[in-house]
Amino acid sequence: MEKLSILIIDDEEAQLLSLKSYLQRRKYKIFTATSGKEGLTLAEKNAIDLVLTDFRMPEWDGLTVLKRIKALNPEIDVVVMTAYGNVENAVEMMKSGAYDYLTKPINLDDLEILIERVAEKRDLQAENRALKEQLVSRYSFGGIISRSNEMENVLNTAARVAPSKATVLIRGESGTGKEVIARAIHFASPRRDKPFVVVNVAALSENLLESELFGHEKGAFTGATQQRIGRFEQAHSGTLFIDEVGDIPLSVQVKLLRAIQFGQIERLGSNKTVETDVRIIAATHRPLEKMLEDGSFRDDLFYRLNVVSIWIPPLRKRKADIPPLVDFFIKKYAKQNDKPVQGITREALDFLMKYEFPGNVRELENMIESGVVMCRGELIMQKDLPAPMKTKSERAILDPYHLQDGYQNKLQTFEKEMIREALSQSGGNQSAAARLLGITERHLRSRLEKLGMK
Repeated sequence: MEKLSILIIDDEEAQLLSLKSYLQRRKYKIFTATSGKEGLTLAEKNAIDLVLTDFRMPEWDGLTVLKRIKALNPEIDVVVMTAYGNVENAVEMMKSGAYDYLTKPINLDDLEILIERVAEKRDLQAENRALKEQLVSRYSFGGIISRSNEMENVLNTAARVAPSKATVLIRGESGTGKEVIARAIHFASPRRDKPFVVVNVAALSENLLESELFGHEKGAFTGATQQRIGRFEQAHSGTLFIDEVGDIPLSVQVKLLRAIQFGQIERLGSNKTVETDVRIIAATHRPLEKMLEDGSFRDDLFYRLNVVSIWIPPLRKRKADIPPLVDFFIKKYAKQNDKPVQGITREALDFLMKYEFPGNVRELENMIESGVVMCRGELIMQKDLPAPMKTKSERAILDPYHLQDGYQNKLQTFEKEMIREALSQSGGNQSAAARLLGITERHLRSRLEKLGMK
């Protein structure tokens, strides 16, 4: 049983030194802090297994410490130390995610038993990795690896809508797993034995997109040497997944609306109507409501697609999913590369838990694949992992809890995000972007220059 790394937070120096001395004699790795802020800084810089925190402290009380530690890394266990008169508060903290509580003065035997329980829990988690494939159904829907409440809500909604014929709109950042959810809905539906057909709008030009969706007749355009059925006909009786639906041009949106509304399409170069029975699942990372306002997306199409809406939170908002995903990807790529990699060190996992993952699950998978390839032993170490895309994403700076980034830095970051989004929606046209932002083009150019965004 590997000895735990323990952080003790207490503003009473005598109590702090007493616990430190006792636990160090038992070979635990000990960190100490006299305030919640100091403790959080230590947890950010070190791999901590267990936090022992006093309840009553200046600035941050035990509840604040608990929330900050759990936001940093949900895998860190937190135990509250409290006087008898504050037991009710300690029980309330357990409801908020604390592992347990101890009453002061601390009974050292009780403390040792509690620490052993935490260590046993962690060792059992490691030993049971070989059994996790049998437990996937408990945390997943259609093979999706998850443990967080946020993803459980997503999966519950997906499971409820799966048996229906309703059109589903899946929303979320790139890399969050929108296609995975779409496949799960299909394979849990009565159409599971029929085709699941994918079309990625962002990868196709306007002319090619229309042909991909609806097909074409021989001679319909230059290069059309033979008849070709489109994705709607390929998906007949099954499911058509339209990825990045927000990128569909207005001219194609009209035809897509007719296909969804009436179940009828016409191939390019033909006047013949083809009946189709297709369940539509669409996905996008774009803000469709804003696109409705500027007229780049049709209201009627939006309401047809948005019968049931599922939003997949980014990985940084569901960090509890990181450990099971890491285990899954290690098994996958160890097998693919014929490597004896069995797991990951505590320090490497702690590093991943604290990273913001702007690339979401896709970025995590790439990092683990690289880690497996570079690993020389049975455990992936932090040095085996590739450098992250950003040591700190701008989204983290926008987080109101990151006060250390400073007021001006946060304001400038927020302004940059708004300008980037406006330019993205306007295809880089500064005049159109300025109109979206409600400012003059001259003002926009001035801000671009001052923010270093040229």
